[in-house]
Amino acid sequence: QVHLVESGGGLVQAGGSLRLSCAASGGTLSSYSVGWFRQAPGKEREFVTALSWSGSNTYYADSVKGRFTIARGNAKNSVYLQMDSLKPEDTAVYYCAADGATTGWDLLYYHEYEFWGQGTQVTVSS
Repeated sequence: QVHLVESGGGLVQAGGSLRLSCAASGGTLSSYSVGWFRQAPGKEREFVTALSWSGSNTYYADSVKGRFTIARGNAKNSVYLQMDSLKPEDTAVYYCAADGATTGWDLLYYHEYEFWGQGTQVTVSS
């Protein structure tokens, strides 16, 4: 059972940057595909970005392409999300998710992921 914990959220002004981290225990995160999703108040959870278990494929929502970067951390059991040029519409709770079997374009769908973190709040002020 993989346990995920997100960190790095907070309040930032528009145009600023934040780096979210997803740390895993109970399993080796480098063996899993990892995705980031977000959910704003009153809205459905939406896909942000994903990284295949092999590390060879990354996927980004159009709304964050060119501004956000997903990558594995130096430690095997971490993945980070670098968020630059933040906009007020990026405000949401951000969730890290992992799955050992899903790959490819299925990584865009939250129901494909088995393990989830508790989320971290990101607030971007205008």
